[in-house]
Amino acid sequence: MLLAQQGSRVEVTRPQVFSERMEDVSAFINTAHIYIRMKMTEEAATTQVAWVLSYVQGGVAEAWKDNLMDELAKGESEVETAEQLFSKIRNDFRETSEEERKIEQLRTIEQGSRTCDEYVQEFKKVARGSGYKGRPLIEEFKRGLNGPIRRKLAEAEEPLSTIGEWQERAVRLDRNQRQSRAEQRMLGRNTAHPEGNTQPRGGFGGGSYGGKGGQITWWAGVPHTGGNKGGGGNTFRGGYQMGPWRDPNAMDVDRGRGGDRTCYHCGKFGHMA
Repeated sequence: MLLAQQGSRVEVTRPQVFSERMEDVSAFINTAHIYIRMKMTEEAATTQVAWVLSYVQGGVAEAWKDNLMDELAKGESEVETAEQLFSKIRNDFRETSEEERKIEQLRTIEQGSRTCDEYVQEFKKVARGSGYKGRPLIEEFKRGLNGPIRRKLAEAEEPLSTIGEWQERAVRLDRNQRQSRAEQRMLGRNTAHPEGNTQPRGGFGGGSYGGKGGQITWWAGVPHTGGNKGGGGNTFRGGYQMGPWRDPNAMDVDRGRGGDRTCYHCGKFGHMA
């Protein structure tokens, strides 16, 4: 009675909604238990049970609550008090220890798209408190590595005996592979556009470029693989044609031919001096 009187004047935290997460089982039960002792000791047992169930919501927990309430209505459930309800919650939602959760995480963690350095840091965090040591810990680490790195480590001439050696070698190998791929991509871009190979003008509409070493003519979307196109020159696959080089400073005498031209020297039509 004294506890109930004191509890009526004290602010007591209500439990958070419970929705099946195993890591929330202990916190939910402890908070609900304290609230009942401080605020609801004079309430009937059925009222206490109903109050606790009102905080069980969402997901699998919602269906679990509906089934239990149906059993209670039919008199088929052994739950009669809040303490019995707490025991049932622990059993049905399998409250696990910290070590068990760590083991479960350790058995499922994988490198994926992360760098090996990121994977190693996450693995170390999960491994702490799991109870795994020695060879079992190494095997879990190897399992989570991406295939290419795992195969490279297995083929290493110097055998690796400790988890620290495995992690250090994996990080170094992953960094080397990523650097090598970056260099290959850079080399590929330089090979595709070497010095002196200028992109054709005109975008996707075609065009030509009179650069050093010859004239390049480009037909958009129409690869030309043989013969000459529009006047002597070498034609390349992909729509590029290399024609004879012309001095940009030389006078274009062909441009002066035509019936509508007037010679500036003699004043007659049809030619130009």
